[in-house]
Amino acid sequence: MLTSARVPIAAWAAGFLLAVVFPLWTANAGQSAMPPAAQLDVPANPAPHPGPEQPIPYSHKTHLALGLTCAGCHTNPAPGKLMTYPATATCMSCHHVIAKGKPAIKKLASNATSGQPVPWVRVYQVLPGVNWTHRKHLDAGIKCETCHGQVSEMHAMSEATSVTTMGVCLHCHTLHNAPTVCATCHMWP
Repeated sequence: MLTSARVPIAAWAAGFLLAVVFPLWTANAGQSAMPPAAQLDVPANPAPHPGPEQPIPYSHKTHLALGLTCAGCHTNPAPGKLMTYPATATCMSCHHVIAKGKPAIKKLASNATSGQPVPWVRVYQVLPGVNWTHRKHLDAGIKCETCHGQVSEMHAMSEATSVTTMGVCLHCHTLHNAPTVCATCHMWP
């Protein structure tokens, strides 16, 4: 029997399941003929989320079209929670010659000369109370595009997917047979 203090929490959880999780699970009902790769996509954000203004303009579309890879610029040092931004020296390995006269590249070169990293603005933010790591997802073979959308088509990085919503995470975990118990992502006191 639930105590009166737990009733609001139970009501909230039931409402959340009905409003967010159940529609995500049933959205794919009847689509069993869909190839597994298509079922892994994280849904797009229902409203546009323009990317933050960055200190230097950067086009993922342009750079990925040249054959660069996510892991070539973004590393995942221990403990694996965040992906890093590339060192200015990494960028300058090409830009000491390519487009070196452009104002943005001059600014990049100035950062490289001074040893200062570019103060990039993070696009996706993990919500407070969520214990999340890129490392476990990368080790499980999850591709960057699964959570971040079609980055190879983005000139300006934006929060293209609704990956920071709990229902989406639960849906993806269910598709991958990953744990869905609360303690998987939330630390309790």
